Amino acid sequence: MDFNKQPLKKKDITVAELYDALTERLGVSLERLNKVSMKRKIVERDIHRPGLALAGFTNLFTYQRVQILGNTESRFLKQFSPEKRREVFANITPYKIPCICITDGNDFDKDLLKMATEARIPVFRTSLSTTKFIYLVTDFLDDQFAPYQVFHGSMVDVYGIGVFFAGRSGIGKSEIALDLVERGHRLVADDAVIITRKGESVLMASGTEVMGHFMEIRGLGFINVEKIFGVRAVRYQKRLELVVELMEWDSKTEYDRTGLAPKSIDILGVPVQHIQLPIYPGKNITVIAEVIALNYLLKHYGYDPAQELDKRVLEKIAEQSNGDKKSKVDTKTKFSFSVNKVKRNPKKSRAIEYFEHDFE
Repeated sequence: MDFNKQPLKKKDITVAELYDALTERLGVSLERLNKVSMKRKIVERDIHRPGLALAGFTNLFTYQRVQILGNTESRFLKQFSPEKRREVFANITPYKIPCICITDGNDFDKDLLKMATEARIPVFRTSLSTTKFIYLVTDFLDDQFAPYQVFHGSMVDVYGIGVFFAGRSGIGKSEIALDLVERGHRLVADDAVIITRKGESVLMASGTEVMGHFMEIRGLGFINVEKIFGVRAVRYQKRLELVVELMEWDSKTEYDRTGLAPKSIDILGVPVQHIQLPIYPGKNITVIAEVIALNYLLKHYGYDPAQELDKRVLEKIAEQSNGDKKSKVDTKTKFSFSVNKVKRNPKKSRAIEYFEHDFE
């Protein structure tokens, strides 16, 4: 299967889309200070604070971004007389700015609002702090302008691991996904799966708006997994962590038999573990898929069965070569020492050192 497709990307969104997303989906209290058209385009995911532009340095003014006026910019404007304030604000109004957002509930001079209205620049105000508001806007815009691509396959949440089943058309991807759903796992999408890169290293998978959780079973037709199995059997998004490529068994092909050198595949610039699974009639692929997910979990938590077996074999060879037996360790004493050490150290620490910016 070809995973080397060039990523797609949105060219722009309107200010109205940003406003609706912040107010309706994220619950941000965003006040409209002027009644102008919100059809202006936002073409970048980054935001800008126009402090230098207000001061007159517009050589590097990124006017095409959402402009944020925080406490610093507001106090900078307030220090001037009304006439000088208008002169300073006139440094940015000639540019086609998508919108201006005022944070921390700061006041905005009526003369400046009139100038923005005449320049057809939408102006909003929020009581949120600048840092919080920038985080919400940046996160939303990062999602909207994230690179994505559509791939043919089936995406299933198996024991909390996002597994994407790939392979030629008709090889049985949908049937395996259906079998997994019947066993209590959750379908994300079938046939057309949209994979989106979040940040630099996270891939999120979802279905298309039209297909939703419909699935095509050859010989039966289309079924609605959500209606048949209920909401417990579906989810709308899942992080992609494993690619399982189904392949017809070929006796001349050499398949991985140890797992000591796991393969990866590049999707939208992110490496993902890639397992090529040979299949033939009678082989229980569903159970193997569950084991693949569980094995991935074990490796994630620090236990690699292939490396453990390799270690044991090497130790046995070394033992036979040297003729020495391994010294026995008093595990009871060692365990007791560890427990006492923990008891003597009252410092509280989390079970996990760093909460990843993960997406479920």
